[in-house]
Amino acid sequence: MDNEELRIDKWLWCARLFKTRTMAADACKGGKVKVDSVSMKPSHDVKPGEVISVQLGQLHKVVEVVSIPKSRVSPKDVPNIYKDVTPAEEYERIEFMHAYKVEYRDRGAGRPTKKDRRILDKLKREE
Repeated sequence: MDNEELRIDKWLWCARLFKTRTMAADACKGGKVKVDSVSMKPSHDVKPGEVISVQLGQLHKVVEVVSIPKSRVSPKDVPNIYKDVTPAEEYERIEFMHAYKVEYRDRGAGRPTKKDRRILDKLKREE
């Protein structure tokens, strides 16, 4: 099951951190994927033991590479590919955001439209 190295964009896709390899490559190009606190290009070769931090939406996930798969793995085999070393505080922060329905808008999305405001108001009232 182990090769020696694999491109980081392909490894992120194989490890099911991204839905497509293109999304993984775009995240690398956008500086959202770091190895030992250094942004990586999609062509960087991943080796077992490296610590990769990935920005997945609001979640800042940190994983340690355990093995290099030959192809994309099934969800039940993901623990054989990487070890999740994300701090518990990060998951608590995300849970807090969902529990209290903290409003979040993507940067550059502009002001909410009237329809968006109605939807937000409706969600807030459902507490």
